[in-house]
Amino acid sequence: MTEDAMVDGPERNLELLTIGAFAARARLSPKALRLYDRLGLLAPAHVDGATGYRYYRAGQVERARLVAMLRQLDMPLARIAEVVEADDGAAAAALLGAYWADVEKRVAGQRTLAEYLRGRLSGRSSEMYGKFTVGTVQVPAQVVISEKRHTLSDELPAWIGASLGRLEEAARECGGVAGVPYVAYHAEVSMESDGPAEACVPVADEGAARAWAERHGRAWETAVRVEPARRLAYTRITKAQVAHPQILAAFEAVEEWMAARGLTTTGPCRELYFADWEAAGPGDPVCDVAFPVS
Repeated sequence: MTEDAMVDGPERNLELLTIGAFAARARLSPKALRLYDRLGLLAPAHVDGATGYRYYRAGQVERARLVAMLRQLDMPLARIAEVVEADDGAAAAALLGAYWADVEKRVAGQRTLAEYLRGRLSGRSSEMYGKFTVGTVQVPAQVVISEKRHTLSDELPAWIGASLGRLEEAARECGGVAGVPYVAYHAEVSMESDGPAEACVPVADEGAARAWAERHGRAWETAVRVEPARRLAYTRITKAQVAHPQILAAFEAVEEWMAARGLTTTGPCRELYFADWEAAGPGDPVCDVAFPVS
């Protein structure tokens, strides 16, 4: 007797199908069904205790086909489980829609990155850098309150918004915001390197800032310090250009400009956010990409 044999005895009354019969009806292979069972996505209706043979009900066909199609979308197993266990079709469709929106966002970013890399590899870097106007500006000494965090690039945008929001709220206790909020990068932030990055907000009252830092202890890795006066080499970019990898071209344009003039960096590179992010449109200037220089 094989695993594809029909069930004998009382199980026939339950209309159980052997794995072979069920696989044919679901247009899947027995191997795929065993994998779905192992992954917890589609368990057999019955497993014979003596032989280990798997049996399925005809009503499981739709779920088997759904799991197979979701896997063709490269959906992670945990999210497949959420879809097939959803309370109703509308909830399942919403979960699928959310996943596909994430996929399209990722693919759009990869498409842009591929175009950026094609430009670099084909020697068109100068064309990309030519889009940016670079200059210098003198920034006075200032007291800043800050949060520092190790983060990868996919988490970075959300963290920047949240941390600067917290610090701007805290600035009310420190005499108010006294300069342009910025994020400094103490090491590379990418999908392989986690920085750290440091969100900073200049404030008006050093004493109040130090009292604020004392009260908050190590929450969010908060700190307060006096930043010395600095000369920054910078270029101004739009909201659309803040997205990765466009912002990489901006940083590289500033570095190329600095190298051509014999300037050296004296501190971590930074992004200064001087505009209302939510109110700005894609073409509105919102950020200065900068390096402290001497």
